[in-house]
Amino acid sequence: EVQLVESGGGLVQPGGSLRLSCAVSGFSFDWYAMSWVRQAPGKGLEWVSRIARNGGSTYYAESMKGRFTISRDNAKNTLYLQMNSLKPEDTAVYTCSARILRRHYWGQGTQVTVYS
Repeated sequence: EVQLVESGGGLVQPGGSLRLSCAVSGFSFDWYAMSWVRQAPGKGLEWVSRIARNGGSTYYAESMKGRFTISRDNAKNTLYLQMNSLKPEDTAVYTCSARILRRHYWGQGTQVTVYS
C-alpha cells in the first residue's frame, strides 16, 4: 500500500521558517519525481514544488522561488520542504504527492499557519 505521511507543520510568525517532511512507503521512492502541493482555506489545490527522482532538478511556483527549497533523501525514503521567509498567504495544508503509473497519490497533509 502506498503511504505518504507529512509532518513538521505548525504555527509560525511572518518571516519565520519551517521544515516539512514526508515519509513514504509502499513504492520504490527513488524511481519517481515528487511534488508538494498546498490548499489554503477556501482555495483550490495549488502546486508548490517538484523534484526529480535523483534530486538533480527542482521546480517551484513563482511565489515560492527564493524562499522554499525542496529536497529528498532517497536512502531514508523522505521528501523535504524547507520554507523560509514565510508570509500569511502561505497558510495552508501542505501535502506531498507522487504520480505512479497513471494515478496520483497523496498524504493527509500538515497544517502550516503563518500568523503574528
